[in-house]
Amino acid sequence: MTVDDRPQRHDFEYAVLRAVPRVERGECINVGVLLYCRAASFVGVRTHLDEARLLALDPAADAAGVRRVLRGVEGVCLGGEHAGQAAGDNPGQRFRWLTAPRSTVVQPGPVHTGLTADPQAELERLVQLLVR
Repeated sequence: MTVDDRPQRHDFEYAVLRAVPRVERGECINVGVLLYCRAASFVGVRTHLDEARLLALDPAADAAGVRRVLRGVEGVCLGGEHAGQAAGDNPGQRFRWLTAPRSTVVQPGPVHTGLTADPQAELERLVQLLVR
């Protein structure tokens, strides 16, 4: 394979979503990954809540509430009417809205970067690596 035969790779940004059941303690579990690739006009999220791990941090944690928030994040990624106030055609704006710092039960971690030829496959890889 020559250099010209390799798939073109594009830069992407991603952030891990964390559930922080007791914000004052700062303990968290990873519950999802957000990924944005400008060149591919792609913004996506994959989530996975391990309820047993969440309840190990706080037996009184609201797992149903965390799931509702994660569904809301998924809606924003879809855009259109699913995005509510974050609606718009610009995937980058939706990513920025989702990665803005919050002091809530579901928080985005810092934004990291990388290169990929397939944003969807990269998202799946990161979820397996960082969340499951």
